[in-house]
Amino acid sequence: MTDRLGAALAADAAAVGSKLLSLYPETADPDIGLVYRAEKYSLMAGGKRIRPFLVMETAKAFSGGASPERREAIGGTALCFAAAVEMMHTFSLIHDDLPCMDDDDLRRGRPTSHKAFGEAVALLAGDSLAIRPFLTIMNCPTASDTEARRAAAALAAAAGSDGMIGGQVTDMRGETEKLDFDTLLKLHSLKTGAMIKVSCALGCIAAGLADGDPAFRAAQSYAAGIGLAFQIVDDVLDATADPAALGKNAGSDAKNGKTTFLSFMDISDARGYARRVTSDAVAALDGFGGCELLRDLAGWLLERSF
Repeated sequence: MTDRLGAALAADAAAVGSKLLSLYPETADPDIGLVYRAEKYSLMAGGKRIRPFLVMETAKAFSGGASPERREAIGGTALCFAAAVEMMHTFSLIHDDLPCMDDDDLRRGRPTSHKAFGEAVALLAGDSLAIRPFLTIMNCPTASDTEARRAAAALAAAAGSDGMIGGQVTDMRGETEKLDFDTLLKLHSLKTGAMIKVSCALGCIAAGLADGDPAFRAAQSYAAGIGLAFQIVDDVLDATADPAALGKNAGSDAKNGKTTFLSFMDISDARGYARRVTSDAVAALDGFGGCELLRDLAGWLLERSF
């Protein structure tokens, strides 16, 4: 990781963390307070906050010609949208960890939500975090009505049955039947890719870009590429992980019969595929200034070990 990227990731993560905490009011009601605590427990569990970073840095990259006042407003809008994306992502993690799904005991080195608060509260905390993003977007003080509506619609589409949830359903099929390669690509374009693409889309919306703007299309091509590379690398890391170090559900999905990229290629070929996809993603940004951090991120995700 470059020093430039490390500093930017840390700064954006800190800003998003503060924003998330500010969205939770103090309450004297112990029952409501319980679900608030469960939401914040998972929201503040750490992580690189890559999706919020994409929102904020895409907005910065494509607003370079704006006035200082406009850039400040764009930054405020991007921060709201980044918080909304992180809430939606966290909802998916809480529900993925539940016994009816992956049944995980640990997330980022500490007990998962249902282990810390019980299944019912974890389920409700996840439900709340699937709803709260839209309240966050619609109440964003720096977003225009049009920007808020576009952002809410984009996030709903990315997270719903035609996006992340649909991808999860297809992924569940892959646990009991062999998927063909095209279905695997579709699965990951929905389960992982949709939330990465919408993160860049929300950054573009915050920057005031129309859907058909060349910069918007370039950002979406970039996001689709790094999302696919992210999953390929995930499959490689899963196959080479030490299960004893990572928990009861760690280890190779491919060895356990789940369809992954390693069902169709070996590790060397998969790494080469990820490099080509990443190269294409970065090339999509050619001709657009201000995208250095997005390029840095693509390279770091390709070489990551987590």
